[in-house]
Amino acid sequence: MSSLPQSVPSVRVAAAQFFSGPDVEENLEIVKGYMREAAAAGVQVLVVPENSNRVRDYKDRAECYDKCESLDGAFVTGIQAAARELGVMIAVGVDLRGEQSPDVNIASVLIDTMGKILHVHHKTVFWDYEYTLFTPGTKQVEVVDTQFGRVGLLLCADGIVPEVPRILALKGADMLLNSLNSRGPDEMRVHEPLRAIENHVWHVAANTVGGPANGFPWTGGSQVVSPLGDILANAGETEERMVWADITPSTSHPKRLRDIGDLTAFRRPELYGELRADIDSHAGAAMYGPVADDAEPRIIRSATLQTSWYHSTEWTLSRAVTQVGYAAIKGARLGVFPELFIHSKGSIEADPGAAAALAEEMLDALCTAAAQHSVWIVANLVEQEGDRYYSTAYLIGDDGHIFSTYRKVHLSETERAWATPGDTFVVADTPVGRIGLMIGNEVWLPEITRILSLRGAEIIAHPTSWDRLEAATQAATERTEENRVHLISTARTDNAAGYGSQIVVADRFIFGQPVALMRYPTAYTSRTGFEEDMFIDLDLTDSHSKMQGYHLDPLATRQPHLYDVLVDTTEEIAHP
Repeated sequence: MSSLPQSVPSVRVAAAQFFSGPDVEENLEIVKGYMREAAAAGVQVLVVPENSNRVRDYKDRAECYDKCESLDGAFVTGIQAAARELGVMIAVGVDLRGEQSPDVNIASVLIDTMGKILHVHHKTVFWDYEYTLFTPGTKQVEVVDTQFGRVGLLLCADGIVPEVPRILALKGADMLLNSLNSRGPDEMRVHEPLRAIENHVWHVAANTVGGPANGFPWTGGSQVVSPLGDILANAGETEERMVWADITPSTSHPKRLRDIGDLTAFRRPELYGELRADIDSHAGAAMYGPVADDAEPRIIRSATLQTSWYHSTEWTLSRAVTQVGYAAIKGARLGVFPELFIHSKGSIEADPGAAAALAEEMLDALCTAAAQHSVWIVANLVEQEGDRYYSTAYLIGDDGHIFSTYRKVHLSETERAWATPGDTFVVADTPVGRIGLMIGNEVWLPEITRILSLRGAEIIAHPTSWDRLEAATQAATERTEENRVHLISTARTDNAAGYGSQIVVADRFIFGQPVALMRYPTAYTSRTGFEEDMFIDLDLTDSHSKMQGYHLDPLATRQPHLYDVLVDTTEEIAHP
């Protein structure tokens, strides 16, 4: 890795949103106009949309190649000259011809204030129709040293899956510069802020906006997002305009996640080897692609059993057992309790031995209730083995026997004060589906849900206590979106976010489906603060439809040869 630049105290960054029509010269003038506006505002780094060179109105790959750009063509060299004249660094989306016809790469070109091309990133993940016109990038994803900090480039769909932003963060990026061409409402609301939060990195995103009056509009929402997920500037979803903000790139390091601690310590790359394995080597490979139109539905009524410590331990014990009976009356086959629900706040840290004894009493009662009412149960409790304690999710069968256990692999700094981490991920093959297990703040780690999905999970059961609102509205939603798997998150009634339980559904792609649902899946939520359960019929067959549209399968289109850094255990996250 090249030497790192000294920390930059403050940088003014901007995102400009506009629509590029078929006239490349006119589009060049639009970009140069925003560069002049940026320079006048004191902006140092400008991001403009994907395919700023022209609208993609091509009938086939040959026409696409014919009408796209080269690095030494008038469009790119014109921007280089403007960058040199105005002293603005720019990340511009350009569709670039490959080495031979009809290959065209969707590219982001980073040009410095002297007009020099610092880096060209080729988009690795495409949105649906793009697979019919363009060639996915296969070269390594790199971070670039610049005068304004360490920059990582990505393009639109690169960010609707977790790998590219994570690679850039692990390689030490201070800021992600993201050029988009999206018609979905999900970019602004989910993908962009989440990739900033889960990687603790600045994110500057510029999307196309508007378009012809008789066509599906591009949704804008260009914005600047802090490593904590705060929106410093947003351009809205309807108008062509530029917004800017002052950022401090160096605050992307150290990478500490709120209420969790150091990201390096939270991750467990020694357990992520599957992410680097061949695409077809996974059990979940049988689920790639669409399902047949005549596939039989496999409906499992699933319940969030939203109860947690209240009033007294005795009362809470009795309520938990009653919840199982109520779930049976409502026809549920699977019920999920919240994270460490039987324990009052602070009691585990104060006396883990007493917490483990209480958990054993609760576990016995739940096993009896599961058998009595023929309900499968997931319950997260404190487990003791010798002098060690674990945060353990028990999967209890409808015969009252413990079918599987998962010891929480990823621990926050607070949890490490009393708990020992587990070392095995779990997907249990049961009569009510293949159930993956995940606990609490692990929702912030895309690696675990990716691994569970590659192992063929149809449902992920997630006992939780939301640490912030975005854990539900962004992270949990994204975990289903990027894996097309049902996610049942049952939250404590006293969680810090003040948000209820949530079930996110792996919406199966069908013709006519709104763009939003292809990549912003349906979520059902309950109110919080009291026992309000949800009972949702989940079709397990939907988790076998991995398609987001006709061409994008977010699991089958992965490129493991790019993922070495995801499993690297030899170094901490690079930073100045």
